[in-house]
Amino acid sequence: MSAQGPDASTRRWHGVHKALADPLRIRLLEALWEMPQSARELADRADLPADRLYYHLGRLERAGLIEIAEYRPLARGKTERVYAPAVTEPPGDAADPEEMAEFLGSMLEATRADINAAYRSKQAGGRREVDVHRGALRLTDEALAELRGHIERLATRFGDGDASGVWTRVVVAVVDLQDRPSPDTTAPAP
Repeated sequence: MSAQGPDASTRRWHGVHKALADPLRIRLLEALWEMPQSARELADRADLPADRLYYHLGRLERAGLIEIAEYRPLARGKTERVYAPAVTEPPGDAADPEEMAEFLGSMLEATRADINAAYRSKQAGGRREVDVHRGALRLTDEALAELRGHIERLATRFGDGDASGVWTRVVVAVVDLQDRPSPDTTAPAP
C-alpha cells in the first residue's frame, strides 16, 4: 500500500504548475532539454549569477521536472551537480478529472509562456516563428486513427534531438467535442 494519500498526485501536478509559473524556470527547463548542464553553465546562458539559480533549480527539482544527472568533479575536490530533465509522464487513463485538469493546466501555462516569449522576442526585433491554429474537424474513428498516425510520423521524423536547427515547441491537441457513437450503433436511415 502506498504511503501517499489519495490527493498525492493532484498535489504533485499542482507543484508542477507552480514550478512552471516563472518564465525563468521555463527557460532553464528548455535549456536542459537541449543538454544536461550545471548551475554555472545555466547561469552563463542566462547571464545571471549561479547563486540566483539554485532556488529556481530547487523548485524544478521538487516538482519532479528535473533531476541530478551526474556529479561532475571540479578542482580542489569539489563537485558540481549536472541537471537534466526528469522523465515525467502525463497521468494515465485512470486519472481523475482534477488530476488531468492540473496536468493540462500546467501544459497550457507552459505553452502560453512559450508563445508570449516568442512574441516579445519578435517585438524586440528577434526572428521567431509562431503559428497557432485552432479548428474543429468531423472525424470518423478511422479518420481519427489516420490523423493520430500522421502526427506520430511527424513527431518521429522531426523529433531527432541531435539534428541541427532551432528548438521549436510543437503542441498538438486532439480532443473530441462530443461523445463518439458506439461502434455497434448504426446510423439512422435518411
